[in-house]
Amino acid sequence: MEPIQPCREGPREAKVREQQELLERIDTPFSTREERLRALVLYLEGCNGEAERKLTSSSQEEVQEVNNHIHTVYSFSPYTPTMAALRAWDAGLGAAGSVDHDSVGAAEEMKAACALVGIGSCVGFEVRVSFKTDRQGNFTTFKDRKINNPDSPGIAYMTVQGIPSPSLGVVQQFLDPVRKARYLRSRRMVERLNEKLLESSPLGPLSFESHVVPLSLYHRGGTITERHILAALAQRCMAVFGRGQPLLTALEEVLLVQVPPRFVSYLLEENNPHYLYDLLGIFKTEILPLIYIEPDETECPPVHRVVDFARTIGAIPAYAYLGDVSESPTGDKKAEQFEDSYLDELFSFLKTTGFQAVTYMPPRNSREQLRRVQRLCAEYGFMEISGVDINSSRQSFRCPQVVEPEFRHLVDTTWALIAHERLASVRPSLGLFSSTNPWKELSLKERLDRYATIGKGLDRKEPEKSAHQWAERIEQGGWHG
Repeated sequence: MEPIQPCREGPREAKVREQQELLERIDTPFSTREERLRALVLYLEGCNGEAERKLTSSSQEEVQEVNNHIHTVYSFSPYTPTMAALRAWDAGLGAAGSVDHDSVGAAEEMKAACALVGIGSCVGFEVRVSFKTDRQGNFTTFKDRKINNPDSPGIAYMTVQGIPSPSLGVVQQFLDPVRKARYLRSRRMVERLNEKLLESSPLGPLSFESHVVPLSLYHRGGTITERHILAALAQRCMAVFGRGQPLLTALEEVLLVQVPPRFVSYLLEENNPHYLYDLLGIFKTEILPLIYIEPDETECPPVHRVVDFARTIGAIPAYAYLGDVSESPTGDKKAEQFEDSYLDELFSFLKTTGFQAVTYMPPRNSREQLRRVQRLCAEYGFMEISGVDINSSRQSFRCPQVVEPEFRHLVDTTWALIAHERLASVRPSLGLFSSTNPWKELSLKERLDRYATIGKGLDRKEPEKSAHQWAERIEQGGWHG
């Protein structure tokens, strides 16, 4: 993805330099949330009214793109929450959502930054769960199947979306054992990496505490993922071998890595701004399987436990559909079969387990796959949520597919999700799936339509105040859609 260009309206070069410095402050992971948000305020002020013009013009647009699945530095990403919001705004999105692995550390900052740039926001988290047993403890038919996780049979990714603000602290406490278990497993994987590949090579061993942990925000509530390990390895490779042909030669001769043809040109370009992420993508396919250690149940809780927790706090548990893969946009997934061959059986299990939504990424699947998912969502009464996970600087924040007629309803469900989160934050009974919701007798589609209207009607600059006003209006019977 191309760097954000400083606003062109600055009258002097000094102004341009000042704006560039503010962009750097916005994307500094180890500063404070308040410092990043303050830098964003100053940056927008330096844009000479561009933010307000964008907000005014966007409100007149019939449909704007949305993305509900943006990773930040609280799991693995090039972007702080504030920078993620700014990039979403710069890309023309009408709404953006943070979804980090095993953490909601980004949530409050993401919402505040989205309000500053004048776009809608929602927050959630992604977690791996075990599908190996049902509620009664019996083994399921999924225990030995690859579901939507390339690394572990019987383990699947799910998201918890639309988390009401008062529940964020409880969510972080719920996820802390998961984060700690992943930390310990990641340390063991670094030990395995050293034993298998690095100790006898010119690269030398990596230190988990010195080389991997500092790349994360673990000590601020973030998590450590396999990508952090691979990023540390990529940094070591660039430090020892440099870039370009010397690195390509070393990858093949020292690490015995076969570089996919489309990545050769990336690595030969020494000034490639995405170099680290391109190299990491290669390692995820070629190196990770050699060092991967299966997670235990502490790190991947039983699916019904996470679903029940999500529903208890008024959030929305969503299954993350992957589908059979032909080619990954980031190059970190090889062609492989996942849940498509038993999707009907899986959706039945999702329903009995208590899922309320399915999230999917239109750019990653064929039209046939997506139509099948949409049909099954309608059959089982699942809300559809869309988003494209952002974890590489090469990826675009845009998702133009969602404004096509076939997927345009995903824009409305995004605004419904935003309305759910905002309303449930001030009145739990106004959660989209609340048993005491005043519109609980309506069909899911009818409720989604009403919530989408409310979401679009929220004041994007002051969504909390606006949500209180909407809640009062609904409770007084002054609005019926």
